[in-house]
Amino acid sequence: MRIPCVLMRGGSSKGLFFFAKDLPADPAARDRMLLAAMGSPDARQIDGMGGGNDHSSKVVIVGPSAQPDADVEYLFAQVSVARDLVDILPNSGNMLAGVAPFAIEYGLVKAASPITKVRILNTNSQKVVEATVHTPGGKVSYLGNFELDGVPGKSAPIALQFFDPTGTKTGRLLPTGSPQDVIFGLPVTCIDFAIPIVFIKAESLGKTGYESKQLLDGDAVFLQRLEQVRAAAAQLMGLSDAPDRGIPKIAVIAAPRAGGTIASRYFVSSNCHPVFAATGAMALAAACHTPDTIAEELAELDQNEAQRIVIEHPSGKMSCHIVSSADPWTGVPKLVGAALLTSARPLLAGEVFVADHCLKAEAGKDLTG
Repeated sequence: MRIPCVLMRGGSSKGLFFFAKDLPADPAARDRMLLAAMGSPDARQIDGMGGGNDHSSKVVIVGPSAQPDADVEYLFAQVSVARDLVDILPNSGNMLAGVAPFAIEYGLVKAASPITKVRILNTNSQKVVEATVHTPGGKVSYLGNFELDGVPGKSAPIALQFFDPTGTKTGRLLPTGSPQDVIFGLPVTCIDFAIPIVFIKAESLGKTGYESKQLLDGDAVFLQRLEQVRAAAAQLMGLSDAPDRGIPKIAVIAAPRAGGTIASRYFVSSNCHPVFAATGAMALAAACHTPDTIAEELAELDQNEAQRIVIEHPSGKMSCHIVSSADPWTGVPKLVGAALLTSARPLLAGEVFVADHCLKAEAGKDLTG
């Protein structure tokens, strides 16, 4: 089978973008097709388009939205590299960066000039995001002077404004009801802002929080301990049905040492992210602004620009702005949104070839639709 698609970089990740109309409506048939397109399960993904790691084994499925406050909608799918699994529980803020330019380029949204604002419904979380894309003369421009640490070169910035990202999976900013909990005798903060995540101080696990990805990935004992904490946090957060999938995420944090607000290392599938996840950045920014969390204890806020959080990660820095408003009843500030700058660009457009035998379910059912 030949399926139209576009290979795009979104932020510090990349993956395949599909039109929803070109994929089966049945989730099992769709997942089998995505696994085959990526070449999973196989550690090298040698027979598909995946790059052999989580950051390049991602899929975005885009279509028009029936929701009145959104122009388009998308479903994010994390295609496991080595397992027979397509995970739609988490979201990817990095890959979100490509949705608006993709929608404009392929006629789902009409471009304005010099910029186009696209309202996007993320069906993983049912949250709406507004993307602002440079479209001089009514065409998407990928050229500019914006630099994203962890991505070579310069490009046009894409601004993402997240509305009400609190409680994407649990319905609460603090799923456990507390800014700090104790797991295996170690203080942690469990938070759900753009994505459910648990933060733990690097020093609690015998680390500085400034280690390289290579050093952390090579420490099997540390990674095992980290996974134990994450699985226990899933229970505390009411996510016990999903600990072997994509949520909650986990990150270690430390005080900054390079002029940022906080230092952190973010983990996906028991390995350190080479940069930082956009959704993870928003969650960490929210934690830095939530009283009595371990992130607030470590954060060094710029009093002249307190809403801006700068995260020091393995490849440099990443900025995120938190949006808050006063509660009309109590006057206490409430987190209502987040914003960040990122970039994206198409790498290849065409058709992905999927072998027929890959579309057969184990029980023999034909999943070609």
